[in-house]
Amino acid sequence: MNLTPKGMALAGGLNRRDFIRCSTLAAAALMTGCATNPVTGKSELMLVSEQDEIAVDRQHAPFQFSADYGLTQDRELADYIARTGKKMVPGTHRTQMPYRFEVVNATYVNAYAFPGGTIAATRGILLKMDNEAELASLLGHELGHVNARHTARQMSKAALTQTLVGGASALAGSQGAGWGDLVGQMGNISAGALLASYSRDNEREADDLGLRYMAAAGYNPDGFEDLMDMLRSLSRHKANAVELLFATHPMSDERYQTAIDAIGNRYPDRAGQPLYRERYQDHTAGLRRMADAIETMQNGEKEMARKRFPAAEKHFLSALKKAPRDYTAHVLMAKCQYMQQRFANATRYARDAGQIYPQEPQAQLIMGVSRINIGQFDQAFDNFERCDRLLPGNPEMIFLKGLAREGAQRNEESARFYMTYLKTVRQGPHAQHAYQRLVDWGYIRP
Repeated sequence: MNLTPKGMALAGGLNRRDFIRCSTLAAAALMTGCATNPVTGKSELMLVSEQDEIAVDRQHAPFQFSADYGLTQDRELADYIARTGKKMVPGTHRTQMPYRFEVVNATYVNAYAFPGGTIAATRGILLKMDNEAELASLLGHELGHVNARHTARQMSKAALTQTLVGGASALAGSQGAGWGDLVGQMGNISAGALLASYSRDNEREADDLGLRYMAAAGYNPDGFEDLMDMLRSLSRHKANAVELLFATHPMSDERYQTAIDAIGNRYPDRAGQPLYRERYQDHTAGLRRMADAIETMQNGEKEMARKRFPAAEKHFLSALKKAPRDYTAHVLMAKCQYMQQRFANATRYARDAGQIYPQEPQAQLIMGVSRINIGQFDQAFDNFERCDRLLPGNPEMIFLKGLAREGAQRNEESARFYMTYLKTVRQGPHAQHAYQRLVDWGYIRP
């Protein structure tokens, strides 16, 4: 039996009237959707405006940050990364964009940019670099993606084939993308396609722009060569901690050689320019003291991806001994306990994580879903409420609140949440569950 209410949605999530309306809008956009590329000066198909880029950025970046265990609590490190990024903005092609440069607590090796100018680097990649010129090269590369409007181009192409530029359902950040329904709750409106794989042409263009931007800011282009050499070396190892980096930023010997040739041709007299190694080492000292714990967490995440949970648990216990106040270590252990169906333990580790970083919502989510599994429905509801306050706009929190009220046999309240949820989400197992309960309780006629 089809559990989708009559007229609610087509396969793509639209009813027929919405589909016809959006198809008309897309056709109109094809006739008017050309814009001048800020880098090349050439006209190109572009169905996404600059304001759209900024709006999408502001909507999705907070969810990606939470999937990556939140922004760093090391204010000195955060301020340093922000200063380094902003130093290059005057030399970019889109100086008007509201740029942000952040550090996220994830341990995997990556950096990414949202279309409106929000750029983030993980703790994992910062530990792989040696000097500020490398950091400027990394941030310059991400600035290149924003200035060349690579994500906006992808969104425009998607609009042609899918009618709408929609949100994403894939978890783009955390290495736990395959860890089951628990992780999926935060990922349902995470970045997904916004951080999808760039083409090799995109990467070469971002490399070219990143080199220009870092050199214009006064850095020694040798730093760019050092970054490219480090990335080439990592790409050959294919370790779990770098898989996402090269899934979204493809690396090749050809790309490396292209960058090296550009450095040699443009900047033959670069020896006197600074790399700022000591400054980088000073400002990342706190992070480097955690290097062993972060590597241990990476090893645990590798075991989690293989579903070898007891082995992962040993790594996370070791990481907690090395960094007992690290939020990410506690959340990873909570997830590991959850996947082993040790829900009381998962609740305890998630509660400790929430005390360490009360502004970050992922711990509240894990506490809530763990408590659902041990019958603590009212406490779970409170966790979902806190999660929703800290990071509003996730429809999955509406479903989970309905599930908690259903577990507590407060069906009238549960039905209200399920009805609200179905106004936003019309496909998938949660929508089917909500719909079936509303049928069972007599709110909807099948």
